[in-house]
Amino acid sequence: MPIEFEAKVLEIDADGIRDRMVAAGGRPAGESLMRRFVYDVQAGDTSRWIRLRDDGRQATLTMKEIAHDGIDGTSETEVVVSDFATTHELLRRIGFEAKSYQENRRESYELAGARLEIDTWPLIPPYLEIEGDSRAHVIEVAGLLGTGEEQLTGENTTKVYARYGIDLGTIAELRFG
Repeated sequence: MPIEFEAKVLEIDADGIRDRMVAAGGRPAGESLMRRFVYDVQAGDTSRWIRLRDDGRQATLTMKEIAHDGIDGTSETEVVVSDFATTHELLRRIGFEAKSYQENRRESYELAGARLEIDTWPLIPPYLEIEGDSRAHVIEVAGLLGTGEEQLTGENTTKVYARYGIDLGTIAELRFG
C-alpha cells in the first residue's frame, strides 16, 4: 500500500494560516463538505479501517493502515467509486456495518507542490493538514508557513479528538448542528 506523507498542525488560527499560505504563494483549490462512513476491518483493531468518503465532487473508498503516528506512518489504498450511497449499501451487504458517519468542512490549497487543507470538525478547533510527496517535503512546506517540525503530528483524527477528551469511537453520528 502506498505511504501517505501527511501531518497536522493543531489548533490553528484559520484566518492567519490562510493569509500565510497565500503570502507564501499558495493557491485556493476549493471548499467542500466532506461526508464519510467509517467501517472496522476487524472489530477492535484501531490500526486499520475502511473509509467511504464523498467530497461533493467524487466519492472514494479507502483502506487506511496506521503503522505509527509519524508523518510517514499511514498507508492507504484508494479507489474512486461511482456512487456514495450504493457503495455504502454494497459494503453493508457484504458484511461491513458502518461504525460511524462523520462530517467535516475542508478548505483546500496548493503550495509548493503540496496539498494543504484547513479542516473544521464538530466539537474541536480547526487544524491544518499538509500532504506532500515525502516526509521532507511536508516539513519543508510547513516551514514555508513558519511551522517547525516539532509542531507537526501524524496522529489520526481519532487521536486528535482524544486530545480534547472526546472518544470518537463512541460517536455514531458526527455532524454539524
